[in-house]
Amino acid sequence: MGARALAGAAPSASSAPSAGTGLLSVVGTPIGNLGDLTPRAAEAFRAADLVCCEDTRVTSKLLAHLAISRPLMRCDENTIAERAPELVERMRAGGRIAFASDAGMPGVSDPGQVLVDAARAADVPVEVLPGPSACVTALVASGIACNRFFFEGFLPRRHGERVRRLVELAPIPGALIFYESPHRVVASLAALAEVLPARTVAVCRELTKLHEEVLRGTAAELSGILAARPEVKGEIALVVAPPAPDEPRPRASAPAGDPEAALAADIEEALDAGEPASAIAKRLSQRHSLKRRAVYERVLAARERRG
Repeated sequence: MGARALAGAAPSASSAPSAGTGLLSVVGTPIGNLGDLTPRAAEAFRAADLVCCEDTRVTSKLLAHLAISRPLMRCDENTIAERAPELVERMRAGGRIAFASDAGMPGVSDPGQVLVDAARAADVPVEVLPGPSACVTALVASGIACNRFFFEGFLPRRHGERVRRLVELAPIPGALIFYESPHRVVASLAALAEVLPARTVAVCRELTKLHEEVLRGTAAELSGILAARPEVKGEIALVVAPPAPDEPRPRASAPAGDPEAALAADIEEALDAGEPASAIAKRLSQRHSLKRRAVYERVLAARERRG
């Protein structure tokens, strides 16, 4: 950023509320380490008449850490659209509202954009307080060099849909970044192993926290490592290297020599469909020429990871 841009950046000047009009503060919060909260974010919480958030239990702990007491309102993906008109009216009457995600920047793979759009449509001033972002932190922590990246958010739950989406994303000339839950990460890695078997992948887990971990390898290698663990915990971001100039056209079927990834994907798809564990074991043991008991144990382990 040039000197001219820095010199002209008075905090919140462009979004200061006029008489009779309130303000929406979009507040970036730590993705793990509370020390990453900015003083400006803390001040926005103190100045707010109401704090809207995805989960009041999570945000109440953050405010308690700051010794701040403010009314909280749950505004998750199931409620924010319904509550947005009421919140906009409160701001038009002069109220100040702060919105925070459970972690990271609101509006990035969370429902906050709904409230931002409603406020802007009603000419309510909106200020954005920058803060930690898991996708950018993961990109840097991954060690995958690139000048461009594409943030996808969460992949589809069903294996076939995951594979189709990855085939669509494969030609993008940059790193790919995904968020994933602990109980679906093995399945997503299995899909990556099908479509992009040669690319380097980084699993970035518990970023900024005490047990931060970054694993690098092919998707098949990482799928095997995590599938062997009794439990996978924490918030996860996946970073996939850009395509090589000579990368072949992506395949939508499991590559030869990767039976573990194929089995993991089949198990996850069967669990998504609600199939009983015993039926899964019987069917997949025949498909993969494995002992039924061994497959059954894999199914139980996968179901346990889902919680």
